[in-house]
Amino acid sequence: MTQHGDNPTSVERRGDRELVVTRTFDAPPSVVYRAWSQPELFRRWWVPKSVPGISLVSCELDVRTGGKYRLEFAAGGSDTMAFYGKYLEVVPNERIVWTNDEGEEGAITTVTFQDLGGKTLLTFHEAYPSKEALEEALQSSAAALPEQLAQLGDLLAGTGDLP
Repeated sequence: MTQHGDNPTSVERRGDRELVVTRTFDAPPSVVYRAWSQPELFRRWWVPKSVPGISLVSCELDVRTGGKYRLEFAAGGSDTMAFYGKYLEVVPNERIVWTNDEGEEGAITTVTFQDLGGKTLLTFHEAYPSKEALEEALQSSAAALPEQLAQLGDLLAGTGDLP
C-alpha cells in the first residue's frame, strides 16, 4: 500500500487481479459524485497534469444504469485514443460501476462515495480479468490515479459549490 501527499491516496493491490484506491475528500458525496458524472467537471480533473501533451478532446458521459461513456484523448499530433464502455450500475451519490470495453483485458471499475459527515471516502476498485492485465494497468493508467485524485481534491477545494 502506498500513500501520497497531505491528504493521502491509498493504493492497494489485492491478490492477482484487483486494485483498490481510496481517498477522503472534504466535500459531501453529492458534490464528489457530480465531479465524476458531469462531463464539464470530469474533464477539469481527469487528465494528469504531469503528462505533457495529453488532452481530453471528447468526454461523453451518460451516467445512468445502461448508459455509455466515451473518452477520447489526443497525445501530441493528430492521433487520438478512445476509452469507452457502459455503466452497469449507477446509484446517484453512492456508486458508479462501469466496464472498460476498449480491449479484452478491460477491467470492471466500481467507485463508491461514502458519507463521512460532510466529507466523502471515495473507493475506486478495479477487477481485472487476469494478473497480466493488472500488471499492465499498474504500469500505465492506474499509476496516474493518485495524481488524478489529487487534482479532483484541488477542484473540490477551489470551487466550494460546484454547479
